[in-house]
Amino acid sequence: MIKTAEQLRDFTTRLLLAAGADQRNAQRVAQALVGANLCGVDTHGVWHLPGYVQAMRDGQLLPTAWPTIVEESPAYARLAGGWTFGHVGAKVAMELALDKAAQNGIALVSLVQAHHIGRLGEYVELAAARGMVGLVWAGGFAEEQPVAMPYGGSRPVLHTNPLAMGFPAGTETPVVLDFATTVLSGVKVVEARAQGKQLPPGSIADREGRPTADPEEFFKGGGHLPFGGHKGYGLMLAAELLGRVFTGADAFAQPLRGGPIFGHTGTAMIAFRADLFQPLAAYADRADELEQRVRAVPPAPGFAEVLIPGDLEARTRETRVRGGIPIPDDLWGRLSELALSLGVKVG
Repeated sequence: MIKTAEQLRDFTTRLLLAAGADQRNAQRVAQALVGANLCGVDTHGVWHLPGYVQAMRDGQLLPTAWPTIVEESPAYARLAGGWTFGHVGAKVAMELALDKAAQNGIALVSLVQAHHIGRLGEYVELAAARGMVGLVWAGGFAEEQPVAMPYGGSRPVLHTNPLAMGFPAGTETPVVLDFATTVLSGVKVVEARAQGKQLPPGSIADREGRPTADPEEFFKGGGHLPFGGHKGYGLMLAAELLGRVFTGADAFAQPLRGGPIFGHTGTAMIAFRADLFQPLAAYADRADELEQRVRAVPPAPGFAEVLIPGDLEARTRETRVRGGIPIPDDLWGRLSELALSLGVKVG
């Protein structure tokens, strides 16, 4: 099944409206989900729609809520999302950070009381597009439902705790890093189990902490492993400290709201101007030169070229804007069933 971005955004918007979202939130979430599909990050695209609708039905996600500023200074702010869609709260938070950084050079904005914020790369891309560096750290997912083991540990106590960084460039592609601090995202494990496939070695462990490739062991008390051993574990812990502890997310938790994953979630967003220490044109020239120097390295055996973080997403976006977004038949079937249950025309 191939859908254009416009078709998928329209369908997603109509589905969310029927589920109870208002026009502003529905359009924003549709833009974010389809944007993830466009750049090939399908694990953060329309795959999530059934889960979001169920969260609305369960009262975990309030589909017409809008974030409010609960604390603010010229260089920082804290936003409470009111249990809105994470995509809504996170975009408002990053745009506020960028506006403050434009005036003050650097700014930090935290977001609490929000559902799943989706693809973090989107938010740091906003920063790069405005000639700024953007950093995003998210944590707090594990308070009720831990799924990730610490390095050397035998039971889950943390979560996939993602982070992202975005750096502007001149004529070259902005450098965009966006990854979970575990080897795999949670969706990958769910998909492997549903498809009867094995996982890459060293990506998860069983309930005794022994590495395994069997996704079934994950659901029997096992957990994710941090990427890069102790190094990924350190970043996982840092994301928990910045995302949950530093933002004070626990103080904003409420019964039921957010569900078992997002009830204590917090996100820290930092933005700073790339022209703080030199003219933006000089920074851009040096960033381009660095990218070009890295790309010029001859590829190792088995590789076609040396890529810059963000290249694959940018290329996939170009391809899918022209040729459409592939949607697996089983996913389209689930989305069609959901649409029919809400009285939404499938298409």
